[in-house]
Amino acid sequence: MYSADDKTSLKYSDFVWEAGLILGPTRSMLEFAVRIHSLLVVVAMVTIGSVVVAQESADSPVLTVDQAVQIAVANNRTLKIASLDIDKSKWQIAEMKTNRLPVLKTYIFAAANLNSPAFTFKEATFGTIDNIPIPPKDTIIPFSSGIGGSQLSQIAQPITQLYKINLGIHAQQLGVDYANQEYRAKRQSLVSDVKQAYYAVLESESALEAARSTVMQYEETDRVALQYVAQEAILKSESLDVKAKLAQAKYQVVHLNNELQTRKEHLNDLLGRDLLTDFHTEAVPPQSFEEIDLTAARQTALAQRPEVTEANIGVKKSIYDRKLAQAQYIPDVSASFHYFSLFTAQILPSNIASAGIEFSWEPFDWGRRRDVVKEKEISLTQSQVQLEQVRSQVLQDVNNRYRSLLESRAALEVAQTARDASTEKLREANDKFAKEAVLLRDVLQQHAAVANANYDYEQALLSFWTAKANFEKAVGKE
Repeated sequence: MYSADDKTSLKYSDFVWEAGLILGPTRSMLEFAVRIHSLLVVVAMVTIGSVVVAQESADSPVLTVDQAVQIAVANNRTLKIASLDIDKSKWQIAEMKTNRLPVLKTYIFAAANLNSPAFTFKEATFGTIDNIPIPPKDTIIPFSSGIGGSQLSQIAQPITQLYKINLGIHAQQLGVDYANQEYRAKRQSLVSDVKQAYYAVLESESALEAARSTVMQYEETDRVALQYVAQEAILKSESLDVKAKLAQAKYQVVHLNNELQTRKEHLNDLLGRDLLTDFHTEAVPPQSFEEIDLTAARQTALAQRPEVTEANIGVKKSIYDRKLAQAQYIPDVSASFHYFSLFTAQILPSNIASAGIEFSWEPFDWGRRRDVVKEKEISLTQSQVQLEQVRSQVLQDVNNRYRSLLESRAALEVAQTARDASTEKLREANDKFAKEAVLLRDVLQQHAAVANANYDYEQALLSFWTAKANFEKAVGKE
């Protein structure tokens, strides 16, 4: 017998199928009465099951696909890591800009001499005054006494290096742009993944509900079959066959429930929240059939796909790398100020200050700079070819997704037409049944056909939305 504690429900199609089984050919009025009683039990369980499912749905919050996308964009961990990469790139630019400002350096050395450095002045080293030699005899003067040291301070303003520094800043800015495009690519992939994961959960919930209804069918069928075996109306082997199907249906419920929990955990992980957060999905609404211009979609994809923008950035970066390599031929010229001080020096001047121009250049490098320039030119050619390859791949992806979308749309139209046809046949069957032109079994069979057509339409609609999500990703929709 059915129990409300099972938290299962019968679909209408399942009900009419079993009603057809119950109200099949009868051998006596007593058997017909028993079957009528069983039918009333099934009707009652359909109502109870519907109430149970409604209560179960009320226990967990509804999560719409738009809400899922918003939560994922705000909380997804992978997306947060990509966002932090952008911030890191910006700080790297700020660091590089400081190279345009004067460089201040100071060097201080304090120590005690391990030997005894001294200056020796021979007699009359500085000549004679009034026939008196200066110095009058050999004189030794120590360099310093005790602990001594020196200090060197320097201020240098780059001049010719500013060109190289600016090239480096522009190249680093391209790194920020590239990080932005990587973030956009991951966000687009995340949105598509969330939508597909959401639809997978929706499909699992629908399949699990159907499987639970099937279990209830077989449980009631098994109960009725046991009664028929006792009345010798059917063979025992037929009853055992029902039990085997019941066991298989229960296994299917366990399998589908595990699959549903796995898919929910995957979606919760994409949303960046606790894996055990409970929710249930919302039915997918009907889709409007607006026309899509493939030519416009291709142009939009080339303009919005992060992969194309990244390839363009790669070309620009290769150009800056080549310019930086060519800039190595330029000498380094800086305006400098130097200050030198000796501590405890007894002879040498203790303070020396000077200002001037620093010049640094390597006139002969054995062709090293030329080789670097040639290497960068090859890299530039590679990046240009890579750009064309990416554009071609993007167009292929758009074309394939477009064809899949058209195919799923056509399948949806077929399912919708079949549903309309089944509904119309049901109306006609009901009219004929009212005039006693058809049997009740025929009406119930047509009810089942309508239910199956509705299920096929729902599956086709889900497939269409999945194809649409893939197409939006291919176009580069945010």
